[in-house]
Amino acid sequence: MSATIPKLRSSSEPSKPAVKASRQGLICMWHGLTVSGLWNLLRMKPRISWAYLPRWITIAFVSGLNSLYGVLEKLFFGRQVARTEIVHPPLFILGHWRSGTTMLHNLMSLDPQVTFPNLYQCVNPGHFLLTERILAPLTKRFLPETRPMDNVAAGWEEPQEEDIALALDCQISPYLMTAFSDRREAYERYFDPRDMTESERSIWKQSFLRLLKKLTYRKNSSIVTKTPAHTFRISTLLEMFPDARFVYINRDPYAVYQSTLHLRRTMFTENSLGPPDFSANEEDTLYFYEKCIRTYEETKGLIPKGRLHEIRFEDLEQDPLGQIRQIYQAISLPGWNLVEPKIQAQLPALKAYKKNAFRMDKDTMRRVHSRLKWVFDLYGYPCHPDH
Repeated sequence: MSATIPKLRSSSEPSKPAVKASRQGLICMWHGLTVSGLWNLLRMKPRISWAYLPRWITIAFVSGLNSLYGVLEKLFFGRQVARTEIVHPPLFILGHWRSGTTMLHNLMSLDPQVTFPNLYQCVNPGHFLLTERILAPLTKRFLPETRPMDNVAAGWEEPQEEDIALALDCQISPYLMTAFSDRREAYERYFDPRDMTESERSIWKQSFLRLLKKLTYRKNSSIVTKTPAHTFRISTLLEMFPDARFVYINRDPYAVYQSTLHLRRTMFTENSLGPPDFSANEEDTLYFYEKCIRTYEETKGLIPKGRLHEIRFEDLEQDPLGQIRQIYQAISLPGWNLVEPKIQAQLPALKAYKKNAFRMDKDTMRRVHSRLKWVFDLYGYPCHPDH
């Protein structure tokens, strides 16, 4: 079947915001695409406008380099990666976006016994074994000091979500939403592999396994991963890794809702390939939040006893050392004596960190509580005072 390249739209269309000045500039996550990945994305017909033409030109140019580096990496490392076995059970951090998964991932990644996917590896999944040691130091000056959506430090070496790598490597990821903010049907089935076609599920598994093998080849130890979309994937993750361990974090639904709205606006603006559409932002936030929590609650029973521990963000924020200690005890992780001093050293920075401050009017609070009352009740969070 032949592909149709989408036509450019005029940037003068009403209600279609043009590219804003951003902390990332022209650079976005899609600069990690290869030529074939870019072609696959174009076949899906994302919205494009003339205002975004510079971004498309740079993506096209860099995609050629990514393809070349990818071929060279396969020549140098392909056989070794193929022979690599993941012998250490991975640890999956679960939880809806903005529930504290990043803070938890950063703390768990301090363990010198583990490895984790970092930003460079997730943005360059096809060639990081070949290029990271050379290109990461040369390009770090082009990164912002903090992430676009909050005040968390940004750097090539920082822990990152592997779903970014999957979006770039095989274009099967819910993070396609940054390119298709107006088309939920383009990415919704990619949250849960059970909703994918058989072919998509096979490609997704191969891409994910290849990434984890490359991380293992780089450092043969247990992998700590965090991507909120894994909260939908417990059954599939257990099929692939029966001995895996899991940590789940939840947070006040009011805070999750408001912060997720901000996240979506920011990431759509920073990484869109055409004018982002925010018209369904509030409804989509509520819809996927409900779906995430329901899927987790329906599937967490599949995890064997002693392999899952649940925490609250508020508890982690108040006592990070004590909460991480409980995790190590609950799911029998070794080497706490090696981890404790690492976390101790981070406590001053954690106390000094300033979260984004959001205000929610009473009407919004009522609407959120009405829609998510069952989540408030499930996790024991207080509702709006007027209820």
